[in-house]
Amino acid sequence: HNQTYSDVKLHCTRREISPPLEWSLAVGHQYSSLGTQPILCGSIPGLVPKQLRFCRNYVEIMPSVAEGVKIGIQECQHQFRGRRWNCTTINDSLAIFGPVLDKATRESAFVHAIASAGVAFAVTRACAEGSANICGCDTRHKGPPGEGWKWGGCSEDVEFGSMVSREFADARENRPDARSAMNRHNNEAGRMSLNDNMFLKCKCHGLSGSCEVKTCWWSQPDFRVVGDYMKDKYDSASEMVVEKHKESRGWVETLRPKYNYFKPPTERDLVYYESSPNFCDPNPETGSFGTRDRICNLTSHGIDGCDLLCCGRGHNTRTEKRKEKCHCIFHWCCYVSCQECVRVYDVHTCK
Repeated sequence: HNQTYSDVKLHCTRREISPPLEWSLAVGHQYSSLGTQPILCGSIPGLVPKQLRFCRNYVEIMPSVAEGVKIGIQECQHQFRGRRWNCTTINDSLAIFGPVLDKATRESAFVHAIASAGVAFAVTRACAEGSANICGCDTRHKGPPGEGWKWGGCSEDVEFGSMVSREFADARENRPDARSAMNRHNNEAGRMSLNDNMFLKCKCHGLSGSCEVKTCWWSQPDFRVVGDYMKDKYDSASEMVVEKHKESRGWVETLRPKYNYFKPPTERDLVYYESSPNFCDPNPETGSFGTRDRICNLTSHGIDGCDLLCCGRGHNTRTEKRKEKCHCIFHWCCYVSCQECVRVYDVHTCK
């Protein structure tokens, strides 16, 4: 079910229901040229006026916005590779996740959070690499140096990257309804996960690698760290209920925790208010592809194991021959020679 996501460009589609991620942080296969030729913001369909203004003001970082969405989708597919829903994307639809994100589920919460974090990450990294003239290194958060080191290098400006993500991704989430409130919350939780995992990176200088002088700068973590962090937030996401309030501008929907005996969610937690389908069987209405023919782990008792992943339907087993390098020898100096061996593996797939 997983599709390699190599060509990404922002776009949005117009529908009457509350727009999920692929309409607010747009991606579409027909716009694969973003980043390879001049961007005409007016040619990107479906942008709301605020997004269009943003695109025109920050046109040189729009390729990084698209790259960030791609990074987020790839991380989603890694984190859910052993789950019944494996963050499947589809080729022949403008809504790349199909109907899965139509509902306010845990899956929608995670996708919004990881994509928003991906945009902030990609823009921040591009600025530090000098890819854009409107941004660069962070000089605000230096403070006094520590013992044995001094500030140097290029501290990554995660505040600017988060601002870009916030201004673009949240531009459509201005409705007074529960889904907009949920999306805004989860988008921000994703961005905060990036900020919370910033770390001090240092480099030694001196003769023969001695550390006579050490310079340090703030760096973003590897995005896998953010993905692991957000996956934990997915597993502990808070279920909410929708409340309606009458205000001067009309009826406004807000969210409150469903269960009072649980700790209420913080701004760093993910929230949702609709139950997920079980994703066991194909269902075009929910966007579930089912788990038939998915590879399962025979020895695992977790969700990736054949019992749970196959939803009790059982599994098939086939043998598969694979060519691998073996009996490798290091020769002085300096190369490695290997033989080629054929090994037989058992592959288990869901019925």
